[in-house]
Amino acid sequence: MWKNLSVIRKFVQLLAFLFLVYGSVFVGFYSADKLSGAFPVLSCAYDAKTADYCVLIPLQHQLGHGLGPAIAAGKFTLSLLLPILTTLGTFLLLFILLNKAFCGWLCPLGFFQEVLGMIGQKLRLNRTESLDDNLVDRIRPAKWLMLGLLVILLPLASGLGFVGHELGDPFCQICPSRILTSLFAGQLNQLYIDTSSTGYMILSIIADLLFGLILVLSLTMRQPFCRICPLLAMHALFKKVGLVKLVKNYTSRCDKCGLCAKACPMDIREIHTSKEKDILMPDCTLCGRCVEFCPDKGVMALKYAVIPIKVSDPAYFKERNKAQKRWEGKQKPSRRVKKD
Repeated sequence: MWKNLSVIRKFVQLLAFLFLVYGSVFVGFYSADKLSGAFPVLSCAYDAKTADYCVLIPLQHQLGHGLGPAIAAGKFTLSLLLPILTTLGTFLLLFILLNKAFCGWLCPLGFFQEVLGMIGQKLRLNRTESLDDNLVDRIRPAKWLMLGLLVILLPLASGLGFVGHELGDPFCQICPSRILTSLFAGQLNQLYIDTSSTGYMILSIIADLLFGLILVLSLTMRQPFCRICPLLAMHALFKKVGLVKLVKNYTSRCDKCGLCAKACPMDIREIHTSKEKDILMPDCTLCGRCVEFCPDKGVMALKYAVIPIKVSDPAYFKERNKAQKRWEGKQKPSRRVKKD
């Protein structure tokens, strides 16, 4: 079982989920609050038991409550950039260690979507395992729009006084992880419709609808929210500096079967078509499934700096493929026949 990279990843994801949702219960709220405050995954500060929270909430607050008002009042100084630079610097230091594997191995929302997907498979729901290439191309810009508009421009505009204070942290107001982690922590308040103002009411309705949509879509397709997550876009900006790498040796050993792209939960067809050695694409979460499902020896590899973590191997592929088919119910486990 432990030779299966996906099983190891699920175990790590489960531990990360428990820590990021309930961690302050074990380390204390003060210690948890000081761990970083700029984590590269969607762990939420609105969860009262969280061990850490993601980089997007301090970034929005610093733009909306610090930098924006100071510029509007004509009191801008370079020192006002220090909190933002500290937040981004902390994020970058953590990101260098694990690169985009924070998405594929540690994010609570990513893990929850995968679990729902597994449930959908077991329920034999009519699932869309791979999206059409044209649809994928249309979806991809959404994460950049979310990052630029909801995380940067609207909070800054709120601080400058161009829009209401409700838009000081608009992404956090609609983030599915806010509702998810709070629910698991026993808090129902993040599901409620906020009627304190029209703006908050609209945002809370959008949040509930988005959360419900993600629940439904996760049962029938792979990683729906990950595709539009602004944190994935933020990761993409710095992916070259991370120590975890995804590489491909495009040699004659690659039979161009396309199984790597088919296995990818983010429908990244470029890992099949690219002839570059570095195939860590902007949408990649470094889950490693493409390496697992590559049947050609040594063609694909997941590495930490120069150290191989997992290298494609025909024997591993054969066993992994069998395990996947058994899970999906497409192949019955072989039975040993007793000899008389």
